[in-house]
Amino acid sequence: MLTTLMVVTFLSAVAGGKVTFEVSTPLTVALGEAFRVEFSLNAMPDDNTFKAPSFEGFDVLAGPATSQGQSISVINGSMTRSVNYTITYVLMPQGAGNATIGQAEIAVDGTTYHSTPQPIEIVDEGKASGSGNAAPQSRGEESREEDRSGQVQNQIDKDDILLRAVASRTTVFKGEPLRVSFKLYQRVNIVGYEDVKFPSFNGFWAQELDADNVRRKRETFNGKVYETLVAREFLLYPQQTGTLTIDPAEITAVAQVVVQGRRNIDPFFGGGPDIYNVPRKVSSSKITVNVKPLPAGAPESFSGAVGRFEMSAKLPPERLAANSAATYAVKISGTGNLSFVQAPKLVLPTSFEQYNVKTTESINTSAAGITGYRNFEYPFIARADGTYDILPLEFTYFDPQRMSYVTLRSKPLTLEILPDANAGGEPVVMQGRSVSKEEVKLLGEDIRFISLGNLHLHEKRNPFLFSALYWVLLLGILLLYVVVYFRLRQRIRDSHNVALVRGRRANKVAVQRFRMARKYMEAQDKHLFYEEMLRALWGYMGDKFNIPVSNLTKENVREELHKRGVSEEESARFTTIVTKCDEAQYSPLASAQMSEVYTEGVDFISRIESVIKR
Repeated sequence: MLTTLMVVTFLSAVAGGKVTFEVSTPLTVALGEAFRVEFSLNAMPDDNTFKAPSFEGFDVLAGPATSQGQSISVINGSMTRSVNYTITYVLMPQGAGNATIGQAEIAVDGTTYHSTPQPIEIVDEGKASGSGNAAPQSRGEESREEDRSGQVQNQIDKDDILLRAVASRTTVFKGEPLRVSFKLYQRVNIVGYEDVKFPSFNGFWAQELDADNVRRKRETFNGKVYETLVAREFLLYPQQTGTLTIDPAEITAVAQVVVQGRRNIDPFFGGGPDIYNVPRKVSSSKITVNVKPLPAGAPESFSGAVGRFEMSAKLPPERLAANSAATYAVKISGTGNLSFVQAPKLVLPTSFEQYNVKTTESINTSAAGITGYRNFEYPFIARADGTYDILPLEFTYFDPQRMSYVTLRSKPLTLEILPDANAGGEPVVMQGRSVSKEEVKLLGEDIRFISLGNLHLHEKRNPFLFSALYWVLLLGILLLYVVVYFRLRQRIRDSHNVALVRGRRANKVAVQRFRMARKYMEAQDKHLFYEEMLRALWGYMGDKFNIPVSNLTKENVREELHKRGVSEEESARFTTIVTKCDEAQYSPLASAQMSEVYTEGVDFISRIESVIKR
């Protein structure tokens, strides 16, 4: 029984693994140099199913040589089996240039697997000049160190490490996304990175893509074979038309160079190699993007949505009682700039009381764009009974593929509002309002008979009416009314002026965000600290100067500060602080201190407040 259980567990452990078939080759090979090609399989293949590539451009010196091994581990009752099956060839290149190790084929349990073709660059080293061999042997120790330093530097060519910015397209409509990938190309071993700087994407709304699953690949560029890795990838949505520029990214890559040692040679074991770390600063080129304006003639229901969308509506019941609440819901889903999709305008009768729209969303960002949905709910209360026709709700978006605007509409709706059962009687319409019959009966009882008999009236010598105190109180009430009236009008006017409200609340909101940033600083949460500092700085500028989010750039902020008498030096401080936060947020090796950035940010906002109040 125990043996059977172990066999079943063993078979389940074998069947649970994913089969991979890979090939391992060098990037570059010298002409006349033999090298190894290894095909690795993590399972036992079917008999006689391996098919080697043709190895065109190479001579096969040895192979195929097969080796296999396996290991079994049991952890917490879970058995894991690993298998390594390797097929090795030794090849010799026939000539200089670029060649490819073709696709190999093998089968496991009846399923066929293929390896990925691998390009190899074959270099004729005999054509390279060897001036270093002509150096005289009588140089001093300092000269030999200079030669060694030059030899280390010469181990890395200028094009051994490259940083390229690759854009999916360079001509788009406003609001249409494009993908920008910063790819690192390397022909040497890189052990680390320093001073990583990515552009701020002025004029774009940027969304970083998840690059955790990106693997190293092998590509041929300018006739040379490189290992490539996507360092960072962004999805950009242009927020303005015209020619926009994506600034270069900069990375300092630390390459590892191995040089055969010449000193401290052991007479028995010989000399060991010297390892050097050589930093190389690389930068990508600028990318120019032509952003075309959207075609003229957009419908009134267009609010800036670009992509491809669908709309579904959930209508309220067709019969409602007066003074009861209901909800009109609409869901917009698809691919495009979903984050900028606004709630369509719902027109209701004037007798309906409509409340703020409630928004829920589910948005996923991928290389293909932003997909998901936004759901808008319109709560309302019908106050008066009757029959009302509700116009269809319209949503318009621009489809870049069709080069036209597309308008989606919900179904028309007719609402029948029934009398309120809790009104206490059948309602009667009187002078524009609903009045019950009981209220009408009370109108005849507002006049009473004059009381007869001895009334015991007494004369009052100093009546209050028209007295001095009467006029003083009356004048005071009038003055109080005038003051309250104008204050209320001012508050109503200010509440409608959104820009004024935002400007007055800008400093208060910034202080709250600085307090939150200070908590993150005390907790040593670097990422959240710099993110909250950026929110405080950018949010203050947007609220204080009424700058929309789509136009919130460093250039616009400097222009607004200049208009309000802020010096160029103070304007440059804002750019410096924001740049520090950006670098520290995305660079693990940033030198900026959180306390320093916090102090500079608080001091800058205080200075701006004092300058503007003057």
